[in-house]
Amino acid sequence: MATILARLRGKAAGPGADEPPRAAQPPTVSHTRFAAWLGRPMTSFHLIIAVTALLITLGLTMVLSASGVYSYDSDGSPWSVFAKQVLWTVVGLVAFYAALRMPVKTLRRLAFPGFAFTIVLLILVLIPGIGKVANGSRGWFVVAGFSMQPSELAKIAFAIWGAHLLAARRMERATLREMLVPLVPAAVIALALIVAQPDLGQTVSLGIILLALLWYAGLPLKVFLSSLFAVMVSAAVLAMAEGYRSARVQSWLDPSADAQGSGYQARQAKFALANGGVFGDGLGQGTAKWNYLPNAHNDFIFAIIGEELGFVGAAGLLALFGLFAYTGMRIARRSADPFLRLLTATATTWVLGQVFINVGYVVGLLPVTGLQLPLISAGGTSTATTLLMMGLITNAARHEPDAVAALRAGRDDRVNRLLRLPPPEPYVPTPLEAVRDRLRSRPGKPAAPRAAKPARAPRRPKPPAAEDRVRGSRHHVGGQRSATRRTGQDQQGRRGQQGRRARPREGQRYG
Repeated sequence: MATILARLRGKAAGPGADEPPRAAQPPTVSHTRFAAWLGRPMTSFHLIIAVTALLITLGLTMVLSASGVYSYDSDGSPWSVFAKQVLWTVVGLVAFYAALRMPVKTLRRLAFPGFAFTIVLLILVLIPGIGKVANGSRGWFVVAGFSMQPSELAKIAFAIWGAHLLAARRMERATLREMLVPLVPAAVIALALIVAQPDLGQTVSLGIILLALLWYAGLPLKVFLSSLFAVMVSAAVLAMAEGYRSARVQSWLDPSADAQGSGYQARQAKFALANGGVFGDGLGQGTAKWNYLPNAHNDFIFAIIGEELGFVGAAGLLALFGLFAYTGMRIARRSADPFLRLLTATATTWVLGQVFINVGYVVGLLPVTGLQLPLISAGGTSTATTLLMMGLITNAARHEPDAVAALRAGRDDRVNRLLRLPPPEPYVPTPLEAVRDRLRSRPGKPAAPRAAKPARAPRRPKPPAAEDRVRGSRHHVGGQRSATRRTGQDQQGRRGQQGRRARPREGQRYG
């Protein structure tokens, strides 16, 4: 329409005026190539793998730089923390590859048993002699010097089972109570076991997963707001229950109240960020890790990144997480399977929530909660479970409709061939979903027959020409016969024109 109006204006202005101006030229070649690359079937698959690889590389580099002094003081070797992080990264990469190859049906079949198993682990870790206490929380299993946190496994198991449950119930058109009764009580049980440890960070993280599931499942706003209120109240109660957590909250509200006590860590993190400036002191050249900043390689590693890589490096890391957010939501939007769509969106929100909380308390916007920076902070179980979730997101990228069609058609993909991945199975809607789609598409069709009825109406009455002939023979009026014939011919001509106009309308309905 805009092109037609432009041409009409050009003709009104004179010859040569209908030529397009130079400002309305088509986009540049580079922009066109980038848009074409984004439209390729395997773009999401390549993007999520590239982002994961960059985060792993940057995380291992910064753990090595930030943990050297702490490792040497603890074990006499500057490589101990880094070696454990590499080992857990290898375990996470194995889990990533297993999740990448796992069929969606198998994943959904194992969803509830996996969540039930993590609930058993959360119970066992509370038993003295089995669970170990670290940083004021009894939430660790320690075997042969390696620690494992079952709450990390509970989060990912709950995300998978919750996505499976809500996707299945929505396909069955279940009531609100039927959708909430299995999900919310299970979340309350898991949250209660984590609160009993107690662990504020994992409680907040599991609450984020619950809220994301409720939001992306499309449940009513009052249910989401009530769940948000419950999570916030639980976090506030847990934060004020222990003395050291209450001191952290008070130091966040008034940073100068206890600068050398509960507020020391947050204050030193700000000093480290300020020392970095724009370009930083250089990789490995920071001074905060020399026992000036506690947990520099773990909870406060973002401060070390800001000190050694500067504002440029910190902003680049946040941009990398922003690219991950775009890729995750792109995969969720393009997925045809409701389960994969809900799981991918929830996992993306969970990772971004942890990034926001970790960076927020490092820069002083939030109180210290102890949540780690995903794939960047030193933490074995957190790294492995995050890589497992990344594998599930990558698996969802392979199951996009365009990607499934391309891979099953035999198109060559180097990454897919290098990883020796089997072709993904196309999503087949259930009978209930197929019926629902037909019901959704039906209301648009009855409008066409109603528009075509006025055009077919003139066919139904008896032709007027026959009535005029009977009337003419009854009154034996010769002049009326010729007039009747002319009238009948005119009406037949009009009826033919109306019939010709009615046929295109019927073609619009059926064609």
